[in-house]
Amino acid sequence: MTVAVVRFPGSNCDLDTLYVLKRVLNTDVQLVWHQERSLESYEAAILPGGFSYGDYLRAGAIATQSPIMKGIRDMARKGKPVLGICNGFQILVEAGLLPGALLRNSSLRFMCQWTMLRVESTASVITRRLEVGRVLRMPIAHNEGRYFLPENQIEELDRRGQILLRYVNNQGLCNDESNPNGSCSSIAAICDRTGNIIGMMPHPERASEKILSPFHSDDGLLIFRSLLSQIQGGMTL
Repeated sequence: MTVAVVRFPGSNCDLDTLYVLKRVLNTDVQLVWHQERSLESYEAAILPGGFSYGDYLRAGAIATQSPIMKGIRDMARKGKPVLGICNGFQILVEAGLLPGALLRNSSLRFMCQWTMLRVESTASVITRRLEVGRVLRMPIAHNEGRYFLPENQIEELDRRGQILLRYVNNQGLCNDESNPNGSCSSIAAICDRTGNIIGMMPHPERASEKILSPFHSDDGLLIFRSLLSQIQGGMTL
């Protein structure tokens, strides 16, 4: 079982993600350059955070033209997990593998801060081992993280359990103050209808060792462990 971490020109969270999977979770993982076309030998793929191609045009738009996207689409078609984190989320949306759009933050500023997240659904490979209502702590770092979708389509996502995480306050409640970027319905993470294609703006790789967090949070490990348990047949990590 090998996980691919895809590296685009401008990726800057690829080595962080590689470190967590390899050193913290003892997983067989490899960096894959975006010029590769096939991911046939991998069981899952992660599109990490960063600024692919400098975020020219729209964030993630140019990356969708990279050869590796053929491999990503093939994985999606075969039901293999694909996780997009931050810029990876933007790429999956631009590629049409996830619905909606990621717009400039409502503050019109780059946001870099720790957030509280409430688990809304367990219908995905990254939340299947969690409980609905559980509150996690992870950081964000983005300029275009405001998730947008027309209200009727958000209601449909909610009905189908495709909204995975929402921004909340310390009491686990959604309000304007707890929504750092103005995302519709305070959405922080979604999945496709299969639960195998996931996009999230928070960075789990930056909350995977307590010693590196000012809040001693390693909640990001819960995301990776859930993902790995699915592709390893449900084994405990």
